[in-house]
Amino acid sequence: MHNNYWLEFLTVALVHLLAVASPGPDFAIMLRQALTQSRRNALLSASGIGLGILLHVGYSLLGIGLIIQQSIMLFTTLKVIGALYLLWIAWHCLRAKPGSVHVDANNGKIQTGWGAFRLGFLTNALNPKATLFFVSLFSVVINPGTPILLQAGYGLYMAVATGLWFALVAVFFTQPRVRRGFYRFGHWLDRLMGGILVLLAGQLLLSTVSGSEPLSDPTPGTDR
Repeated sequence: MHNNYWLEFLTVALVHLLAVASPGPDFAIMLRQALTQSRRNALLSASGIGLGILLHVGYSLLGIGLIIQQSIMLFTTLKVIGALYLLWIAWHCLRAKPGSVHVDANNGKIQTGWGAFRLGFLTNALNPKATLFFVSLFSVVINPGTPILLQAGYGLYMAVATGLWFALVAVFFTQPRVRRGFYRFGHWLDRLMGGILVLLAGQLLLSTVSGSEPLSDPTPGTDR
């Protein structure tokens, strides 16, 4: 029995690794944070993304995620809210000016720690693709008979692993040598991130017209 749980955990860990390492809003935001904010703020954004995972885990364990996914109106609303939030971030990215490293394009001031944490948390929490991922994971990959505490343990692992992954991204891209390489064209990179976020938001809005994604695929990614 315990061997089955270990196999299940390794499957969850592998699926999660493939998902978290794939490009999406979380990575785009973390790259921007690491190149335009202090390391402290970038790490706070990483921790916000990790905490956002616990939100998805929580409603998946309670069965609320399945209700959201099966309700066309609720899931469409979530998609629209998520898309609008990405567009709001993209707008500030597209307004980036030369020499804006360590400056928040929103108001020209250094981002607060709370603002950095909130940005990471909301980017992940409002991502409807993450809803699909976790609902699929907890209904397809994880056996319903697995003890609830063990399922919660899987969720805690994924939250910690996600936070650590993006913390590594933050540490790498806040290295002075790496930053110097990006500094001259940093504002163009910021605008590129804005363009990517616009495309991701557009994908979400288009999916509200074409219909919801299937629930059966457990590997769409936690941050797309």
